[in-house]
Amino acid sequence: MTTITDTPTVSHQPGWFARAEHWLDERGKGAWIAVMVLSFIFFWPVGLALLFYMIWSKRMFAKSCRRSVRMMQPSMKAMRPSGNSAFDAYKADTLRRLEEEQEKFEAFLERLRDAKDKAEFDQFMNDRAEPAGEKSADA
Repeated sequence: MTTITDTPTVSHQPGWFARAEHWLDERGKGAWIAVMVLSFIFFWPVGLALLFYMIWSKRMFAKSCRRSVRMMQPSMKAMRPSGNSAFDAYKADTLRRLEEEQEKFEAFLERLRDAKDKAEFDQFMNDRAEPAGEKSADA
């Protein structure tokens, strides 16, 4: 006689700490600092632990927690192969083309900034030359 036992499926749900960390990361460094200050006010050991955690995880010195989390995830996902060679080739070609377009656009913006700087400098030189021309005409 054989019995079939149902094995429960284990779903990996993040714990309360991981959920709280993700929630704070979505709101940025200000939320981390606010929680740390409040925890110092209510129970200082928790505030001290949060301070050490923020320093250890480099959240204290990062530009923005929210930006680093959001920018890291898409790039990691884009590099993962799908298993379909035709799609992977298409994706690689599209990413290469987009990188080329981004480089061209950045070069265009650089030329635009250079042209604007030159126009502003020329205007400055013209404005500076006018009073000198007026002084010599008055003398």
